[in-house]
Amino acid sequence: MICKGFVTTMSHVSAPCLLDRWIEENNAIVDKWKQHSDRGDAVTREQGLTLLKWCYVESHKLLQKIQGVPAVPAHVQLELTVVYNCCLFSFSQTQFTEAEHLLTHSLERALGAVGCDRPPPEPRVFWCTVLKSLGSTSSLRSCTLQLLCLHWALWLSTCRLGHIQELQEELRSLSEGLGAGERDDRRAAGEVAMEMSAVRPAVLVHPRDLKDLLLICTVIAQGAGLLCEGQCSEALTVLQRDPSPLAPRDLLAQIHTLTGLCLSRTGRPHSAVQCYRKALETDVRCVCALHQSILVYRQLGNTQAEIQALRLLHSVLMMPPATHPAVAPPPIVCPASLLPGQSLSSLLSVPSPLSVLHSLAQKCVLHGSVSEGVEHYLDLLAFLQSDHQLSQGFSEAPPLPRLPELYLEAGSSLLTAQRPADCLALCDEVISTTLELLPERLLLEEPMEASVHGSPDKLGLGQDRLGVVLWSGAAYLLQAHCYSHLKDWKQAVTHYTRCINLLMKVCIKQKGCVKQELGVRTLQRLKGLALAGRGISFTHRDQKRESLRDLQLSLQAAPGCVSAGQWLTEVLWRLGRKQEAAACWEKTQSSSTAPSLEGVPLYLVDRQTGPSLDLTDLRRRVEEFTNTQHS
Repeated sequence: MICKGFVTTMSHVSAPCLLDRWIEENNAIVDKWKQHSDRGDAVTREQGLTLLKWCYVESHKLLQKIQGVPAVPAHVQLELTVVYNCCLFSFSQTQFTEAEHLLTHSLERALGAVGCDRPPPEPRVFWCTVLKSLGSTSSLRSCTLQLLCLHWALWLSTCRLGHIQELQEELRSLSEGLGAGERDDRRAAGEVAMEMSAVRPAVLVHPRDLKDLLLICTVIAQGAGLLCEGQCSEALTVLQRDPSPLAPRDLLAQIHTLTGLCLSRTGRPHSAVQCYRKALETDVRCVCALHQSILVYRQLGNTQAEIQALRLLHSVLMMPPATHPAVAPPPIVCPASLLPGQSLSSLLSVPSPLSVLHSLAQKCVLHGSVSEGVEHYLDLLAFLQSDHQLSQGFSEAPPLPRLPELYLEAGSSLLTAQRPADCLALCDEVISTTLELLPERLLLEEPMEASVHGSPDKLGLGQDRLGVVLWSGAAYLLQAHCYSHLKDWKQAVTHYTRCINLLMKVCIKQKGCVKQELGVRTLQRLKGLALAGRGISFTHRDQKRESLRDLQLSLQAAPGCVSAGQWLTEVLWRLGRKQEAAACWEKTQSSSTAPSLEGVPLYLVDRQTGPSLDLTDLRRRVEEFTNTQHS
């Protein structure tokens, strides 16, 4: 029979030995991971992930050993430290629910070990109880606060900002508390070093480093949430809190960008541009700041600055990724895992490189840099026809136009750049592509149905049969413009006629007085341009009556077309109808309401093709006739 004193002596001896063994196991796991992290690029990413998985499994095994015996005060500090490391490994595997369960269960065991009841699960009540019961004990203050820090990370990663708001006072005091807790832990450890193990359990991530990262990530998450809710002033207040000077540069750049968004949405675009510039100075790869500055330049009408910024954004987006991702060891806690919310990703999204290139090409063509715009369009078409794949993660807005529209925009820019042969070739591609998809007859009712069942979809063009008609008609229109440019009036008339005949297949049945939808407005504009072009071509062929008919029909289809009004004046004059010519001239010159070009495709912008009309001579003749009539 073993006496009671002998058992007491054995437990007194075995507890420190067991504690030492568990501390050694914990420190061995932490040291192995830190050695791997220090080696950096000397190991492959696969090796890093394998080691991370091993550390995750081993830390859980150790925690199971510790929690396999009843919780006693002598083991609480070690258990909470091991839980901290174990939960961090769970966090790195995105096992957030598992980590939170381990954290709360271990804190409940610790409370039981010091004689406290289990607290309610509400976060504020739970942590107030924990901090009062465990945080007031000098030897447990630091490990308790580091678990609060970890719980903060879990709330942030699962978008539970309300819990963080409830405990904001406790979280703000973490800096002072962590420092004091560490000093108390060291003092307590020194007092019991002779009785217990003098070796302290190591931690995977220093709590102060984690706290600094959490502070700036919380500011970003809260600011983004308020911004998405339209509370720009409140978001600005949050974002202007002083961040840690040691905060990562990319996160500081995000704060500057979000601040710029707040300023832009509250009517301060110039201040917003300054914030975007500061974001780029902080982190040169902060493409979202560059994209937002483009939007502000567009709002301010600063076209040259917008074009310059578009060039820079496209070049940055086309750069290869940074050199670190392939082989660097995966971090235990990274900003991406702490900021998973859709609100932030939507605010900081950027369009794809192809969308940026398309915007750049359009702006160049519309604002004088036609040759540059043509090259951008050709680069865009070449990329779309290649097998290259862009990386993911870009915004889908604004969407890239469909391929036939891009061909037509490129063809229009080629014609503007005096390259009619290349324009003809691109338009042939559109015509041959859409030929088999053209309907015999198309009846549209306003408001129009977006789709028609049973329509073929060989090229991913969807069910948009009106779109197919418009693309094919626009291709014929551009080809007719090319022949006008080449002064081949016979071919010009032929292609304008093909465009008109194609458009006449569409019949619009209006239900009352309904505002025309974009597709119908495009159809009418296309018809007006084709009739005007054919009328001008008839004028050059000296077919004045046919020209008169088409020019009048053009102004009925698309009122406000200045070139059609000017040529109609010329035709009336040649027909000897000078009184009507003078009236038409006066009406054309006094028209102050130009037709809205909002939503009008680039290839349907009215362009002067072929020999231009001598407006100086026409004005002189009309004014002389008018003066004669008045005298």
